[in-house]
Amino acid sequence: MDDKIKELKRIIDESSKIVFFGGAGVSTESGIPDFRSETGLYNAKKEFGRSPEQIISNSFFMSHTDIFYDYYKKNMIYQAAKPNKAHLALAKLEEQGKLLGVVTQNIDGLHQMAGNKKVFELHGSVLRNFCMRCGTSFTLDEIMEMDGVPKCDCGGTIKPDVVLYEEMLDDATISGAVKAIQAADTMIVGGTSLVVYPAAGLIRYFRGKNLILINKSATQYDSQATLVINDSIGEVLGKAVL
Repeated sequence: MDDKIKELKRIIDESSKIVFFGGAGVSTESGIPDFRSETGLYNAKKEFGRSPEQIISNSFFMSHTDIFYDYYKKNMIYQAAKPNKAHLALAKLEEQGKLLGVVTQNIDGLHQMAGNKKVFELHGSVLRNFCMRCGTSFTLDEIMEMDGVPKCDCGGTIKPDVVLYEEMLDDATISGAVKAIQAADTMIVGGTSLVVYPAAGLIRYFRGKNLILINKSATQYDSQATLVINDSIGEVLGKAVL
């Protein structure tokens, strides 16, 4: 493994336009569980009688907003979570002028907390919330302090700025991510098994020199990669960058 990390460090040192694409595995190392895991699936079905995909769909939000928020606050919000070594390493690469951007499937805002400014949040962010009637913005803290279904002063229901199942990804976010990926000489993919589409399909836009895959398990793109490291994304990037 040490040889692979040395190779990764060499590639990073020789690269000037890096893009990072990350999934749930980046956040799990900060103590945020993947709701698609066996435990997450079991807990959702045991308490709510439904799968996570059902509960966090747009139609369920609209028809069972109270149950949605009960699940959402218990299973999707982790206010005490802090950036881990992966987040800090990526912030350092951006500070060095090597990182074009972070493309993330996560909604926790930890990349920005670590210091990254160029972040394409494919699935939105729990930190942003808005009234569906008047458009007023609310912070996560404000939402968490409200009992039941969060309501605006105007009487409108407040909705998290996250992409729910059945909803389309934001066009501007996708365009920005694609542009960064196309311009990159090195793409580092970490903490994702690359099975969630359309997000995982973005890897097809990469035309650069080095495709690095860092994930605890194998992915369908391993055979196309310059370097594959099956280990913790935080430990790997921490050793290669920090």
